[in-house]
Amino acid sequence: MFTEERYQLIKDLLQEQNIVKMQDIVQVTGSSESTIRRDLSALEEEGVLIRVHGGAKRGYKLQPEPEMEIKSSLNMDEKRLIAKRAADFIENDDVLFLDAGSTTYEMIPFLQGKKITVVTNGVPHASLLADLRIPTILLGGKIKLETKAIIGSTCLSQLEGYRFNKVFLGMNGIDSEFGFTTPDIEEAAIKAKAVEHGARKYILADSSKFGVVSFAKVADLADCDVISVGLDERKRKRLEQETTYWEAKV
Repeated sequence: MFTEERYQLIKDLLQEQNIVKMQDIVQVTGSSESTIRRDLSALEEEGVLIRVHGGAKRGYKLQPEPEMEIKSSLNMDEKRLIAKRAADFIENDDVLFLDAGSTTYEMIPFLQGKKITVVTNGVPHASLLADLRIPTILLGGKIKLETKAIIGSTCLSQLEGYRFNKVFLGMNGIDSEFGFTTPDIEEAAIKAKAVEHGARKYILADSSKFGVVSFAKVADLADCDVISVGLDERKRKRLEQETTYWEAKV
């Protein structure tokens, strides 16, 4: 088994169990103890795990918030497939909340022609929605310069008065233990309030977001459906045990 394959298998085992015994890793990989010790040391340096007596326990690094321009350029094919699948759930007369995520932005062209109203805290989102002549409410408040999301107490207070048929959110991290997370506490508060006020809630996330942990928790996995694409069978089955998962077809 190649080194990268062993690394990924160890990461997958830690995702499932949080603590893994050395002998279990040796048995699953068919490698020697000395090889696995080297693997664990390398992964510990990466922050993936913490070595303990007889094995390892899961570690993690909190992920920073990339700027909107960077986020928008990553995993674009996946994001468009996810966005198209998300739009399939929308019905005429729905009132939607779209947060300021890069994948929710990709939904907007698929909304054209639908009889809906959209509430958003994304400045670019509101601009594109208006260009496509989709009835839109842009929440007020402070603009976060890195992501062009509107945040703060004014936005949260305005959101308090609204209810939604469907809520669509981007997310920085999706993890079995820590749930849905994002780096910014003010954005997390907006997302959490939208989840609270939505009849159906969907998290739109490409494959890079799974097993990732950010600073501020938004919700538990069971609180929202997840729409993604290209998850390996192990991750998909684990996710389906904890929430409703929708696959975007290629």
